[in-house]
Amino acid sequence: MTRRDLKFDLPAASDLFSTQESRDAERFGAIIEVATDLIDPFPGHPYKVRDDEAMADLVTSIEESGIIEPLLLKAKDDDRYTLISGHRRMHAAQLIGLAKVPACVKQFSDDEAIIAMVDANLQRPKILPSEKALAVKMKMDALKRKAGRPKKNGAPEEHHFRGVKSVDILAEQLGESREQVRRYARVARLIPDLLRLLDDGRMKMRPAVELSYLTEDEQKRVFDVMAAEACTPSHEQARLLRKMSEDGTLTDAELEELMQQSKPNQVEMFRFPAARLSGLVPQGATRDEIEERVIQGLKLLRRYEDTRAARSS
Repeated sequence: MTRRDLKFDLPAASDLFSTQESRDAERFGAIIEVATDLIDPFPGHPYKVRDDEAMADLVTSIEESGIIEPLLLKAKDDDRYTLISGHRRMHAAQLIGLAKVPACVKQFSDDEAIIAMVDANLQRPKILPSEKALAVKMKMDALKRKAGRPKKNGAPEEHHFRGVKSVDILAEQLGESREQVRRYARVARLIPDLLRLLDDGRMKMRPAVELSYLTEDEQKRVFDVMAAEACTPSHEQARLLRKMSEDGTLTDAELEELMQQSKPNQVEMFRFPAARLSGLVPQGATRDEIEERVIQGLKLLRRYEDTRAARSS
């Protein structure tokens, strides 16, 4: 090979010095200013927007520098928009009182919108189990629908997946096993009260999966007994509850008797009304975060009491 045969594909100067705005425009379309009162939240959005310290920092950043990364919107037929990505930025903009926000608008199908929404948020550094569960189920359902939908040229969409299942796609994306992805999709069927126990760390994933097979009414009854007895079911108890549900033998008496059985790993827990913490913990704090603040507060109190005792002696 001679030197004359060597060829180098160098990027154009416009590519080397392209702005984020131009890259976003190439990917999603032109960036425009959209009135905030024309933007609707994504239906069934699984990710919570919290008024926490991170939100306060985001508000400060937007006040000082504006919204750097544009929101991603889906155009609707009624001249309104559905928010795909940027719910935290949108909330911060509303707190500040911005009338307009920068956004990229795209013509998504319903399933494309679900997939884009989940993908935009699934790599957040902090996601609650309930958020991940609901997001995983939404994307799996959307991928399955797309796989069975014919394309314009007549070829089924699944041809483009080349045999890859939705669970495999999500497993790779999340860095989780296929079985764990299935567990997340399964617990999305739990009622909100039981999902909160999972978020707070008061119930483990495996018993949560078993309880997800119960009917909604049965799940409500299980939660009521759990609250009354101040306990959560072990994996084996949850399996028995599922079996009784499938056999049609899950009566209130059977449920109470099973939940009253002692468990080796059941530890004593202190309980008090959440209203007593009003104004003392950040809004939207998880049970683990609240527990840590209570412990740190008690440590400070103990240190203060020890100091007073030393001074008086």
